[in-house]
Amino acid sequence: MSRHCLSDDEPESVHIEVHLPGRVDPARLRAAFRRALLTHPRVLMREVPGRRLRRSFAWELTVEPDGDPVSFAGRGPDALARIRARALSACPPLTLSPPMRLEVVEVSAGGASGTEAGTVLLLTMHHTALDAPSGLRVLATTAEQYGGADALPVTGRVRPARSGPAQSGTGRAVRARPVRVAPDSRPEPVRARAVGNGMLQADLPVPRRSAGAGGLPPWTVNDQLLVAATLMVGRWNVLQGRPAGPVRITMPVDDRPRGTEMPMGNGTRLVEVAMTSEDPRDTDLLLGERPDPAAVARLLRTTARRTRALKSAQGAPMGAGASLLTAPLLPVGVRGVLTRGARRAAAPWTSTALVTNIGRVPYALDFGDAGRATAVWFSAPARMPRGLSLAAASTGGRLHVTLRWSRALLGDAAGADLVGLFEESLSTTSPTPSGAHVPSTQDNHTRPS
Repeated sequence: MSRHCLSDDEPESVHIEVHLPGRVDPARLRAAFRRALLTHPRVLMREVPGRRLRRSFAWELTVEPDGDPVSFAGRGPDALARIRARALSACPPLTLSPPMRLEVVEVSAGGASGTEAGTVLLLTMHHTALDAPSGLRVLATTAEQYGGADALPVTGRVRPARSGPAQSGTGRAVRARPVRVAPDSRPEPVRARAVGNGMLQADLPVPRRSAGAGGLPPWTVNDQLLVAATLMVGRWNVLQGRPAGPVRITMPVDDRPRGTEMPMGNGTRLVEVAMTSEDPRDTDLLLGERPDPAAVARLLRTTARRTRALKSAQGAPMGAGASLLTAPLLPVGVRGVLTRGARRAAAPWTSTALVTNIGRVPYALDFGDAGRATAVWFSAPARMPRGLSLAAASTGGRLHVTLRWSRALLGDAAGADLVGLFEESLSTTSPTPSGAHVPSTQDNHTRPS
């Protein structure tokens, strides 16, 4: 599906940043990364040129990388900003093995990037071939090879028992057309000429889940992220003069093991969560200047029930329609036309936003004398008509959130406003023992890339 819809204006890239407190040795890192690739040989893939009337794309595994995927960007205040911008604008080619590149930059404390001194490893992957969990697994193996430490056991994810076909929601929200993220106030011709993605990162506390004497509430941090993203979009649209409407969020679900046996590629299935309260009166309570705590709690409980059902349900990774379009019944070129046409026709019913949460990073990411990772960031594509993705991972008790947007939808100023709204919204999902809600503290923002 992705291969049929690739566009230079909307890069299909996934980027992962690992921040280390020390410096890495270039030769050792190159050798460790190469050994990691050989440990996960399915990463060493490339697209094979095919005949005009072929019925499927052909891929092949290579014994060695086609080139050196590791490069060093040097130092300087703008080095990190440059490689971030490249990650959002230039995908590694699918015709070279592996479809990823690792760029390394040494950073100084402070500066425009707001980072601490040390080293940043930035891995960029073509999302048609690989996803963020696969890239993170390769980096974890690289750390084990570089630091010389034995890999620690990685606990697998625990899911409820499978319960049958996937259900995407309940009630009227399923049939209603989801609301779109309102474009910013730039003139329409300016937005139409804008290409590529913008990105902003925030370093936040992991939202609290304690409900005081009552113990832990039934929702997870992932549910809190979904609700916060919903409130962010709703409040943004109200500020832009748009009416409230049903929000639907695409959420990747990944049940793969996290050890060295983890299958490489795109191992997630996409589900859509209807982010609507069961009581219609809650809409006004949620989208006010101060969202009503009781209404937020009700939405959290509803969201938790829906996400539990979706995670435990069975279903095709991208639905029955995608299974039909990917069946090799017609030549690739014909199916490409049909796929792009179906994508345009389905645009009004595309979900409002993509929210992907890796959760607590399950790997030590210990690079020996270069230190352990102090932060892990990643971002997902933000193609139109959705145009907005939010990605989260937690390391060392901190939540690292990346907001990525299509520049055809939002400019840098609007992206910064959305991050502020997300922080405020996330804080409303963290009840204190007294029932009040703690304010968010923004510890770090990096500038838009």
